[in-house]
Amino acid sequence: MPLLQSPRRLSGFGLIAALILGATSSAWSQEQPAVTLAPPEDYAVHAQFTNVWQYHPAFTSSYRGANSLDPGSRGDETISITLFAGLRLWRGAEFWINPEIDQGFGLSNTLGLAGFSSAEAYKIGDADPYARLHRAFIRQTISLGGGEETVSGGQNQLGMTRSHDRLTFYAGKMGVGDVFDQNSYVLDSRSGFLNWSLIDSGAFDYAADSWGYSYGAAVEWQQSWWSLRGGFYDMSRVPNSRQLTRGFGQYSEVLEAEERHTLGGRDGKVKLLAFANHANMGSYDEATAIAALTGQPADIAATRSYHVKAGVALNTEQQIADDLGLFLRASINDGHRETYEFTDINRSVALGLSLGGNRWGRPNDTIGLAGAVNGISNAAERFFNAGGLGVLVGDGRLPNPAPEELIETYYKFTIMDGGAITFDYQFFENPAYNSDRGPVSVFGLRLHAEL
Repeated sequence: MPLLQSPRRLSGFGLIAALILGATSSAWSQEQPAVTLAPPEDYAVHAQFTNVWQYHPAFTSSYRGANSLDPGSRGDETISITLFAGLRLWRGAEFWINPEIDQGFGLSNTLGLAGFSSAEAYKIGDADPYARLHRAFIRQTISLGGGEETVSGGQNQLGMTRSHDRLTFYAGKMGVGDVFDQNSYVLDSRSGFLNWSLIDSGAFDYAADSWGYSYGAAVEWQQSWWSLRGGFYDMSRVPNSRQLTRGFGQYSEVLEAEERHTLGGRDGKVKLLAFANHANMGSYDEATAIAALTGQPADIAATRSYHVKAGVALNTEQQIADDLGLFLRASINDGHRETYEFTDINRSVALGLSLGGNRWGRPNDTIGLAGAVNGISNAAERFFNAGGLGVLVGDGRLPNPAPEELIETYYKFTIMDGGAITFDYQFFENPAYNSDRGPVSVFGLRLHAEL
């Protein structure tokens, strides 16, 4: 994709959408069932609107490549409007569809940062509004006893009473993150952190098209203090593709174990995830060797053959006080083969805090502070130094590689029932693992409304 030379201007589409939408409160992002009883819902319709604007001033850069972050001052924005329509099919079964209208671009067409600055920015951008069906799935819940809990209705969730111990099956089009790698303090980019390597485990190269969704199936078994999850998902035809593979010829397997505990009377969770991607993927070392012989930039596509790429991720959360929570993510994957779906990260550690606004009389406000250190393998460093391009990064060369380090902080200010404005700041050292470029400051503003 060509780099943009100036900020994109959006139409009045976003303003109209913001005026149309607005309702229920966006609560502090903590994954917990409601304690108040509610009658079961047979159907529900919800909607959301999110507008994210980001800007970075000019930064130091002696060179740039096809996948570089633009070193000049730049601003871009994205808009999304999503409909969440659900229907109860039979006992324990729900069907949901999520058509969405999107518009806009991430900074530099969503290029130049491995831990990209906005998870609201898809890898496909457009100056005009366009519609896609991101989700269409069935969820079946089977009771196994263990007492009952009441869940309030919301986006992709009908209000219902369910057993604490249960089996839950998912099938259809969805995001892998709808089931796996969830964290109460970084649930989604519409209410909390924005950076890719904070809201997801950075080295979890999960199956997805260019918008982050896939066809697949998953099962979750929950018992007392633990849960087990397994999933099978379709992968893209080629890395970072708009189209998924027909017939599941290329696929991803995901397993996750979760332990729930109390520490000092406070709830916590520890999750361990493993994944294996089966697909035609290229070798960094082979591409670098070919480049040395030909004198041409390294081309990963020329080395693709069917292989398995695996990785693991640790995902923890711990409540420290009633309105304060801590999270930690750590992940690593096989650094010999190219990144296929998510982003160019082979290892990542992220640590953060989420604080609710009870202490200053604004319980629906949230402050977040987190940092991440992302890295790539030695083979990937050699590949990028030979002119190779990844999913998001590629400066044309990489003579002085270094870990990409980032900090993000935000304040979410609830302005009305169901509406919030968030002020966000991110700082990047060694963007795209390149100590010759940066540092970069990214200022952000997010408007969000839901009903």
